[in-house]
Amino acid sequence: MNHDDNQSFGVFKPVGHTVISFASAEQADAAFQSLGGAGVAGSSIRRYTDSEMLRQIEHDLANASPLASIGQERNLIMAHRALAEQGYHWLVVHTPEDAQAAQVAGIAKRCGAERAQLYGNFIIEELIERHDGVMQVGESPDRGLDAQTPSGRESEAAELRPAR
Repeated sequence: MNHDDNQSFGVFKPVGHTVISFASAEQADAAFQSLGGAGVAGSSIRRYTDSEMLRQIEHDLANASPLASIGQERNLIMAHRALAEQGYHWLVVHTPEDAQAAQVAGIAKRCGAERAQLYGNFIIEELIERHDGVMQVGESPDRGLDAQTPSGRESEAAELRPAR
């Protein structure tokens, strides 16, 4: 996947892909294997470690257009940074069809994924809903992306995750 082909206003926005976050490399590996078993080609999947995602994010922040803060792109990279700092790993899966994205998200969730976001041209859709009773708070460029934690911040998600 060429990074330059997956940008909007200078930040990573892989339209037609589902970006999936996992608390551990083992979960990401299990999902990669399960997706392969379900017929998803390995060439359709890009893996990001926590350090690779941090490098990607630093690149994005250094090159982001002011227009990036109008949409959710900047909020998402800030949420991804909070997760990467906690050691999260990602799979970015080419999912040009909604049904395929839903199937990929379902497989990923069974492997422990906490987030799966389908990047469309105009919207970014959460495919894994949280059912922990936390109400969603308003999102804005100033407040950032709602992580559905009491504070609305992604950095708080690890504190709320059940111990393994």
